[in-house]
Amino acid sequence: MSWTPLSPDRLTEGLADRLVRRPGIVRVAVDGPECAHAEHLVGEVQEALRARGRPSGHVPARLFWRDASVRLEHGHEDIESYLGWLDADALRREVLVPIGAEGTYLPSLRDPATNRSTREPVRRADAGTVLFVSGEFLLGLGLPFDEVIHLTMSPAARSRHTAADQAWTLPAHERYEAEVDPAALADVVVRLEDPRRPAVRGLS
Repeated sequence: MSWTPLSPDRLTEGLADRLVRRPGIVRVAVDGPECAHAEHLVGEVQEALRARGRPSGHVPARLFWRDASVRLEHGHEDIESYLGWLDADALRREVLVPIGAEGTYLPSLRDPATNRSTREPVRRADAGTVLFVSGEFLLGLGLPFDEVIHLTMSPAARSRHTAADQAWTLPAHERYEAEVDPAALADVVVRLEDPRRPAVRGLS
């Protein structure tokens, strides 16, 4: 499948048009490295959905990271641990399964900065809510998403756009791509070699 170049605005509108056609509650993964700014893209698409009369919600995956005692057991820059920072079982149990079955979800579990429970109450989603989960390493875990958007960057682009103090994370993304092949699992793949000039495949 070939890549289609388009402007950031057209990307936002195209994703919103695709999602608004899905009936009922829709659970959407927006998977990509931190430097791809998945949370920003989610915010833009939420605005476009709002203009179309479709409710939405957003759960950043970092709010479902494991306890720091588990994440950092082998140090602050351990690649093996970093690939497993997400508490996938908690995300499945508290967000993805209940919103699909009952229309309720927990918006956050733990503050990644303080490592304390956020103690947020369970929310009830409006009918037709599009619920986004954004973050790194979301695929290959068997999580029940209805739509998967993967933001891809070449190793060189990831290196250019990753802060120096986060450069240690780069090998984790190369391993994720080699072992999981997230682009093959996604419904829509967005290439962000230059975030000002995205290209997309699978968007219709």
